[in-house]
Amino acid sequence: MIPVTYLFVPGNRPERFAKALASGADRVIVDLEDAVAPADKAMARRALGAWLVQLSPQECARVMVRINDAFSPWHVDDLDWLVGKPLDEVMLAKAETAEQIGRLRGHLSAHARVMPLVETVRGVLALSALCSAEGVSRLAFGAVDYQLDLDLPGTGLAIDMAAVSLAMASRAADLPSPVAGVTTEIDAGRVQADLQHARMLGFGAKLCVHPLQVAAVREAIRPDEQTLAWARRVDSAWRSASDQGAIQVDGRMVDKPVALRAQRILALAESTH
Repeated sequence: MIPVTYLFVPGNRPERFAKALASGADRVIVDLEDAVAPADKAMARRALGAWLVQLSPQECARVMVRINDAFSPWHVDDLDWLVGKPLDEVMLAKAETAEQIGRLRGHLSAHARVMPLVETVRGVLALSALCSAEGVSRLAFGAVDYQLDLDLPGTGLAIDMAAVSLAMASRAADLPSPVAGVTTEIDAGRVQADLQHARMLGFGAKLCVHPLQVAAVREAIRPDEQTLAWARRVDSAWRSASDQGAIQVDGRMVDKPVALRAQRILALAESTH
């Protein structure tokens, strides 16, 4: 089942780790990057390492870590710390090259995957290489840092263009739809509005910064009852049709693309139940 909700928790706040895991988020991302001051980086690694050994394999499978970017002074220490850790997936901040991903994977177990967090213009221009790098799980978009990198006065067309580029590159590489960036406001309405906008740009999941946002994202991404009822009618009619060329449901034509859309809606509802 493809994750929909990713919840950040600061690596230097170990008292929040278990709460984050209990939030219902599909993935918990323990942050060693922006949320942790330079003086606390080493402590955060130690705290996360001590917590990981207490978790069951099933719990570990839901935990990720965001490491510092390849140009930061903490990147090498992060890589060294990762060796032997029971992590299935690692987020790379400000990912810009396939070589960065390959270097990171050299410090992970053979089955572990990398989620490139695209936050810079260089990262957007390298999307094809990032998507084709071995071991990539899916892309995530760091819209706040991208806005800073391009010196944008606010959100708008430039952010949307970059976001659509991530979605298109992901589709071309047969990766899951990318993960939308954070909403800094906790307000559920704002979170849901941001998610709906991201969905229109081709995104299928969202980064969260507070447990309350997790429920808001799940509610917003789950199809409403009217849409679900339509999808069930279409799917049932399509599966029972003797000739699956084109049929009618509710007085409208249904062909293969429409039937596949209905099936996708039902799968999304199941994954967010």
